[in-house]
Amino acid sequence: MSNKIINRVANSKLVTINLEDYYPEGKRLLFDLKDWLHEGLVLREKEFRNQILAHDWSQYKNTYVALMCSTDAIIPGWAYTLLSLQLEPFAKKIMIGDLELLETSIFQDIINTLDVLEFKDQSLIIKGCTNKPIPQNAYIMLATKLKPVAKSIMYGEACSSVPLYKNK
Repeated sequence: MSNKIINRVANSKLVTINLEDYYPEGKRLLFDLKDWLHEGLVLREKEFRNQILAHDWSQYKNTYVALMCSTDAIIPGWAYTLLSLQLEPFAKKIMIGDLELLETSIFQDIINTLDVLEFKDQSLIIKGCTNKPIPQNAYIMLATKLKPVAKSIMYGEACSSVPLYKNK
């Protein structure tokens, strides 16, 4: 009997997909409109437009920006659109919402353009542990996109994965 240790994980045909590998560089910023409102509640158009003209938009170069208002103010739709037009030459992505929604939208774009044919008829593991803020929705979107081509899909690590799908 041999005492040789065999790494069955390394010898398996499992393909690990790590969403962290697709994580795009760039700061994620929350732009809170409350600071641009009179008493944090009222949008006065003339003052708002003056602030837009005086603001240094170049500081948003290569960033991802989530526009939101943390107070109960009613913000007209044109205000977000006007801000987005100022941000557009600098920011990589602009949207209304919080940072989690922004990150989900970033990954939706990435997953939508992902060529999954390279994973056809393969046993896949979607790596679950990451050091970067991967939104839970990204895992759902990725699994849904992989399902039509994959032989099987698991979640976690090769040594302790959870089966999610098996093509019959």
